[in-house]
Amino acid sequence: MANRLADSTSPYLQQHADNPVDWWEWSEDAFAEARRRGVPVFISVGYSACHWCHVMAHESFEDDAIAQLLNDNFVSIKVDREERPDVDSVYMDATVALTGHGGWPMSVFADADGRPFYAGTYFPPQPRHGMPSFPQLLTAITESWRDRRDEVAGAAERITRALEQRERAVASEGTPPSAGDLDAAVAALRQSYDVARGGFGRAPKFPPSMVLEFLLRHAARTGQPDSLAMVQGTCEAMARGGMYDQLGGGFARYSVDDSWVVPHFEKMLYDNALLLRVYLHWWRATGDPLAERVVRETAEFLLRDMRTPEGGFAAAWDADSEGVEGKFYAWTPEQFIDVLGEDDGRWAAALLEVTPAGTFEHGMSTLQLLRDPEDRERWARVRQQLFDARALRVPPGRDDKVVAAWNGLAIAALAEAGALLDEPEWVDAARGAADLLLAVHLGAGEEGDRLVRTSRDGRAGSTDAVLEDYADVAEGFLALYAVTGEEEWLPLAGILLDVVLAHFADGEGGFYDTADDAERLVLRPRDPSDNATPSGWLAAAQALLTHAAYTGVSEHRLAAERALGIAADLAARAPRGVGWGLAAGEALLDGPREVAVVGAADDPLTRALHRVALMGTAPGLVVAVGPPAGAPSASDVPLLRDRPLVDGRAAAYVCWQFTCEAPVTTEEALAVRVGARSGPSPD
Repeated sequence: MANRLADSTSPYLQQHADNPVDWWEWSEDAFAEARRRGVPVFISVGYSACHWCHVMAHESFEDDAIAQLLNDNFVSIKVDREERPDVDSVYMDATVALTGHGGWPMSVFADADGRPFYAGTYFPPQPRHGMPSFPQLLTAITESWRDRRDEVAGAAERITRALEQRERAVASEGTPPSAGDLDAAVAALRQSYDVARGGFGRAPKFPPSMVLEFLLRHAARTGQPDSLAMVQGTCEAMARGGMYDQLGGGFARYSVDDSWVVPHFEKMLYDNALLLRVYLHWWRATGDPLAERVVRETAEFLLRDMRTPEGGFAAAWDADSEGVEGKFYAWTPEQFIDVLGEDDGRWAAALLEVTPAGTFEHGMSTLQLLRDPEDRERWARVRQQLFDARALRVPPGRDDKVVAAWNGLAIAALAEAGALLDEPEWVDAARGAADLLLAVHLGAGEEGDRLVRTSRDGRAGSTDAVLEDYADVAEGFLALYAVTGEEEWLPLAGILLDVVLAHFADGEGGFYDTADDAERLVLRPRDPSDNATPSGWLAAAQALLTHAAYTGVSEHRLAAERALGIAADLAARAPRGVGWGLAAGEALLDGPREVAVVGAADDPLTRALHRVALMGTAPGLVVAVGPPAGAPSASDVPLLRDRPLVDGRAAAYVCWQFTCEAPVTTEEALAVRVGARSGPSPD
């Protein structure tokens, strides 16, 4: 029989709907049940694309005997970390504090007030590698709860107090990064940079998206070649390795080795949105053809495989298919020959590093493209044949919920990429996702200005949005405004950022991850560090800074400056944890550098000037486009106000640090002022 999770809107929770475990969703009712029964709470946190979450589910949560232990002695709560990042954050802090590491599945034991007293990650069904079995752990926890309740209560009190002290220690000094701070961050990154293989540190290697954006901006501002070289080395290594889908485009979550050969095969929307933008900005700075290819293939992957019928973008593709990690993506030489024939099969196997011994598991190989093939036509034909053959395999599962924050990141990436690479379909897709967020996610609260975090099948979920949702959706709306000139996106971003200041500010220059009127947890999370996505704190600072450059709202700029103090504090010690804040610091130091392009929308010169402005690499650059002053539809956006044509021609007005230069009417003159690589456009 299905349990309570059958009615959940979360695909991850629905994966557990047929478990014999008597699961509850996260709710006050669940904790009330624990108080009524006098039992502890077991909190299991994971997500739908998580391989080891599936393993523990099959081994333990589908086992009748283990389920009976849970049902008799605990109230068991299943949490989708993507729907409830606040819950995940609180208990991940506890898990790391208790074990020294984190990860998913996360297994936490708490009292009926939600205070954790024991935590870990994956537990096997039998003792293994020095780990207790999950049944042994459940039995020990049950006995401790029954026989040594005072000790359990004391542990819960100590852990909760330690977490509170850690949270109070997080503070921003209020002084944004200086040029020296940003140089020190680059020097620290250089120390951990893997010169031979790209990336930073050792395996497992995660795509350092936020750090790469910072390095691109630093290179643009300073002209320092080392910063750009670290970007180029990392981006090329990731794109040529097994972490990149050489047939279908898009990136896997991370590489388990330090050479980017074997990925953890799940594909997340946030990684692909962030990396799409990084590769676009790398191409914008250098014109590298590999960067352009990756942008095009990844954008097509998003539109083909991640887009939902309602116009949003799904959260993830699973790592597993048919219960086997990577089965959909890995190949043998014999499979290549079966699909391509003897000659093409052997040629493709050599090209893509598919070996008889295998580079992955069970004689299978991931696909790498370590060099560009000389015969491009042959490669295009072979790639399509392999892609078509792979499409006949059983695909991984797709988590089709729409997460507001991650869609905001995708909107920004696709809007910019579509504009710069002349792909209007991508811009339309970005606009469609933004329309879905407006129609389904925005409108909660008494003022109608609050977001919900997730939706599915066009139906809003019940979870309040967290800080990253407001910040990343605002970022997407601001990018959409820059690309399209459609004015409604600018005030909508402002509304979201006003909510950030009114309900998330901590009074010390930073931000909490949850609103002041959100559900109360055992701790109100506040984390300035980037993880797989930009931290809400730093994303809010970046969006506030951009909005202030467009509108002149000093409150937003001052809030951004104060919030970026944390990036200054950590620039030299832990730059990989505040990459998005360092990138915002580059924008703050360089700008505001505002470009207003005025002219008729159908004028080729207007379009050309607009594109050159968007090609600008100056970190503090913001771009607006609209009709000139005096036109019937003249814009009231402050940056565009009172900007006439010049001698009857479209013109670009460039202002830097609140001082405006004489307008220009040629692409060449504008390119110099914004740091754009390209010369005149085809128009």
